[in-house]
Amino acid sequence: MFEIRIICDLADKDRVSEALAAAFNTGPARQHPTRDGQRTRLYLAADHRPEPEPWPAPEEAYALAPSIISEIGWTARTAADRPFLDALNREFWLRKAALLDRIALSNETDSVTSDAADLATRAAQRLMELDDTAVVSDPRHYVRQQYAHWAKNQ
Repeated sequence: MFEIRIICDLADKDRVSEALAAAFNTGPARQHPTRDGQRTRLYLAADHRPEPEPWPAPEEAYALAPSIISEIGWTARTAADRPFLDALNREFWLRKAALLDRIALSNETDSVTSDAADLATRAAQRLMELDDTAVVSDPRHYVRQQYAHWAKNQ
């Protein structure tokens, strides 16, 4: 753990704090005016973020997955049972995102043109919103990682 001290304009305080929180695990910022009163000093306790786990390959992530047809059936039944999609739980969004990712991967392998990759990315982003996850360079990689963890614990 370490402490970061920043001297900045008061108008930049929130932007600077957010940038530091994105780069490090930070605590709340303590704020004090500078001696001249023109700027502010921010003090933040910080620590390095843990190294991210490597993204699993699709074959590894979906090794325990049921067939695509089975997952389509599960997703459709679950959505029909709960018509308000925002009320659906994390398992639904994880399985839906994984299903769409698998369809997109299959289409890419077969050189089929479709909107499956876009739909898979959008479902992955919805899962990340539910998980309150920071921005990930490829949301579909996040889905594979989360699905692999989930499948091992089922």
